[in-house]
Amino acid sequence: MICRRIQLTDKQATRLKDLAHSSNESMAAIIRKALDRFLLKQQADRRALYRQALATVGKHKAGVPDASIDHDRYLEEEFRS
Repeated sequence: MICRRIQLTDKQATRLKDLAHSSNESMAAIIRKALDRFLLKQQADRRALYRQALATVGKHKAGVPDASIDHDRYLEEEFRS
């Protein structure tokens, strides 16, 4: 394991200490579990975003040959109307 030093607010430290005491786990173990959950969620969300983006590629026709170049101008024109 790698040792890292983190800073907690007083409120975080108190709540973490209480949770560790009531669950009979170390504060470090609780932090590791929370970090694992957070990292898994971030990874899953990123994969879902990639899948969603790939699913839309090529589905719509812009009707103009330079949409990938002048997309900002076209969006601005659409939002004005």
